[in-house]
Amino acid sequence: MSNIIRNFYDLIVWKKGHELVLGIYKITETFPEKEKDGVTSQIQRASTSITANIAEGFARFHFKDKVRFYYQARGSAAEVQNFLLIARDLKYINNEDCKKLGELANEVAKLINGLIKSTNNQLKN
Repeated sequence: MSNIIRNFYDLIVWKKGHELVLGIYKITETFPEKEKDGVTSQIQRASTSITANIAEGFARFHFKDKVRFYYQARGSAAEVQNFLLIARDLKYINNEDCKKLGELANEVAKLINGLIKSTNNQLKN
């Protein structure tokens, strides 16, 4: 099996981000209908923004462009964590689900940090 990364969806960070997106969509199915345009929409958009920005950054030719999109993805991971805490405090999700998805969002953010560092190192070379 080859470790060559040819597409954004070959990146571990994108795969973990995609796992987070699916978890967010699954958990938000239980949110109140009144939140459809509120917390539900916000957390779904923030989660999909993570993987979308990773994909767009991967497709960019210039390293500075790549890093800009990766920073956006990292910011979206923090947004997801914020909305998870809001959902927990509003009693839309329990502590366990909040913790599990929050830890996954944190893992994604750390992987994005590695992607940023790697890309910045390529920029310096």
